[in-house]
Amino acid sequence: MKIMVTGADGQLGSDVVSEVLRRGYDVISTIYGAVSGETVLDYQKCDVDVAASAVVMDITNKDEVRSTVMQAMPDVIIHCAAWTAVDTAEEVDNMRIVKMINVDGTRNIAEIAAETGAKMIYVSTDYVFDGSGDEPHDADDTDCHPLNFYGQTKLGGELAVKAFLENYFIVRTSWVYGSGGGNFVKSIVKAARQTGRLKAVSDMVGTPTYTVDLARLLVDMAESDRYGHYNATNEGGFISWYEFAKEICSQADLNVEVVPVSAKEYDTRAANRPLNSRLDKSKLTREGFVPLPNWKDALERFFEVADLEIFE
Repeated sequence: MKIMVTGADGQLGSDVVSEVLRRGYDVISTIYGAVSGETVLDYQKCDVDVAASAVVMDITNKDEVRSTVMQAMPDVIIHCAAWTAVDTAEEVDNMRIVKMINVDGTRNIAEIAAETGAKMIYVSTDYVFDGSGDEPHDADDTDCHPLNFYGQTKLGGELAVKAFLENYFIVRTSWVYGSGGGNFVKSIVKAARQTGRLKAVSDMVGTPTYTVDLARLLVDMAESDRYGHYNATNEGGFISWYEFAKEICSQADLNVEVVPVSAKEYDTRAANRPLNSRLDKSKLTREGFVPLPNWKDALERFFEVADLEIFE
């Protein structure tokens, strides 16, 4: 099987490439240039050397996507490339490019996948929901009302996939962290080393997702034909950012006080965020997929391989 991974230099994409290679499949790693034409690369964040083998593909350029996909002819495209900087997506000057990447770029890939017969796996987010209530969102829930522009564009990507394809997986996840790129775990470790007291939001609830575990599931899906919408995070129940921060400090042996605060009290960021990011993952089991491990176990494995010095 031949698998194309977009955004192969990113936090999730690099782990997906590693998992594809571990299973012995052929991989086409693609990284994309900015709309300006300049290549956006950060190989230091990768667990695999994509520099030597990656193909530069601007997903916002339909002709370039067609040419690249037609030349490679993958059986599956795992689409990890996205604009993920939630707050900067709210800036007026960025909105055009955010939409071009998350909506138009996804549409380009879906359309070419349909032409070539490739399966497509699209990684989406809990931010497609407004976070109202306290019940977990069902995997097939389409009653979406995003609170921020990032969430709007990721929902737009979902709709583009469904408009062109029948052989697709749409995987909504939340609170993603991994070895590459910036994330909450690294931010907490860095902040804890700089102060003896941290604040963390206690009324935003969800579940963390370790990229290594999510990558395994995505490749499991590539091997199957059980298409549709899925939710995927680590198991172990629902927690707040406050509880996650406390566990991070505990596992990293950081002696720091973590103080619970409300989102309203703490959050001065540009983008609104859902209070309820609970995702019901039961469909994974019903469809025969192996759920992700417990989130505490995932965090332990992250710290086993993470170089804590780079968090400084």
